[in-house]
Amino acid sequence: MNILVLSSKLPYPPKDGGAIATLNLSMGLSEAGCKVSMLTFNTKKHFFPPEDIPLNISKLIRIECVKTDTSLKLFDALRNLFFSKKPYISERFNKKSFSSKLEELLKESEYDIIQLEGPYLVHYIPLIRSLSKAKISIRAHNIEHEIWKQKAKNETGILTRLYLANLAKRIKRLENELLDKVDMIVPISERDHKVFLGMNPTLPGMTIPTGINMEDYPAREKVTENSVFFLGSLDWLPNQEGLLWFKRKVLPHMTRNKETPVLHFAGRNAPPELLEEMKHPSLIYHGEVEDAKAFMAKYNIMAVPLLTGSGIRIKILEGMALGKCVVTTSIGAEGIPVTAGENILIANDGATFAGYLEQLITDKDLSELISTNARNFIQENFDNLEISTSLKEFYKQQS
Repeated sequence: MNILVLSSKLPYPPKDGGAIATLNLSMGLSEAGCKVSMLTFNTKKHFFPPEDIPLNISKLIRIECVKTDTSLKLFDALRNLFFSKKPYISERFNKKSFSSKLEELLKESEYDIIQLEGPYLVHYIPLIRSLSKAKISIRAHNIEHEIWKQKAKNETGILTRLYLANLAKRIKRLENELLDKVDMIVPISERDHKVFLGMNPTLPGMTIPTGINMEDYPAREKVTENSVFFLGSLDWLPNQEGLLWFKRKVLPHMTRNKETPVLHFAGRNAPPELLEEMKHPSLIYHGEVEDAKAFMAKYNIMAVPLLTGSGIRIKILEGMALGKCVVTTSIGAEGIPVTAGENILIANDGATFAGYLEQLITDKDLSELISTNARNFIQENFDNLEISTSLKEFYKQQS
C-alpha cells in the first residue's frame, strides 16, 4: 500500500506524545510493508532541520517539510473571533505553501490512503478529492473540543472561560465537519472511538493506540532513591494545569521534609508565569531535557496529575515501558486498559495522590511490583509492529 501522512508538526525529535504517536505509527506501517511518505509543517515553534533526521527514519519514511510560521498573531486572532465561525487554532494551519507542496505530491504519485494527523488538516480535503482517488483517514490523537471544553470549565477568569468555551464549540463544529468528509477514522482509544461514533455512527473506524518499540526502552538498573518526576510539554495547557494542581492540592499533603525535593519536573516551552507559580523548595525544574529516557531513568516514580484531556497519555506508556511506577488521575489513565493497584495507581484528589506517592517511596516491595507489572503490561498490549500491521489490514479492507 502507498500511504501519505499529513502532519501539522514534524514528528522529530519525538519529545512529546503527538510526535511519538505520529512517528511510531508511520515507521510501523513502513515496517509492515507499506510505502510511507509524509508531508509535514516544519513550524517556527517546533523547527528541526530536516537534513538532521536520522538515516534509520528517513530510510523508512520519505519526509517532505514545509517551513512556515503558525504562531499566534493578535490581529489575526481578533479578526477570526469577530468575523469567522472557524477556530483560530485551525486557521493557522491553512497555508498556501502547504497546499502547493501537497498538490505536487498528489500529481507525482497515486496513493491508496491519505492519513490526516489531527483535525486541523481539514482544509486540504477538497484539494485531495480533486487530485486523488485515495481514501482519506483521520488519525485522531484526541477529541480536541473536549480538551478545550474541560479547560474552559476549570478556568477561573470569566473572559478567558468565555473565550475557551467559544473555541470548544468551534472545534466541535470543525470535528463534525471533518467526520462528514473523511472515509474512515482511526482514533487512539476505545473511549474516543465511542464518542466519534456518537457524532457519526456510519463512519468506518478502528481503534489504533500508540505503539511502543520495547527495544527502545531497555530495562535499566533501579535507582536507589524512589524520587518522583513529571515530564511533558509545558506549553500544553493540561500539563500546566496539572502541575499547578500538584503544587496546590498534592504538595501540602506530602509529609516529607519540606526542604527536600518532592517533584522533579521538566519540559519545553515553559511559560515564565508557570515557572514563577511553581517556585517552591520541593519542586525542582530541570528545563527542557535533551534525552527524555535518560531523564526518566534517574527516578522511579512518575506523577501525571492531569485534570483535562482525551486520547492516550503517551508519556505514561513510555514511563510504564521503562518500568516506572505511575501515579495519575482517572483522566490521565483514560484510554489505557490499566488495572489500578496492579500496574498503576490512580487518585483524583490531592490527599490520595500524595498518599500513593509516599507509599511508593517507602514501600520497596510495592514499587517493585507496580514497576514489573507496568513493563509487562506495555510489552503485552502495545507492540508497535503488531498494532501497525492491524491498521494496514484495516486499510486494505477499506480501499
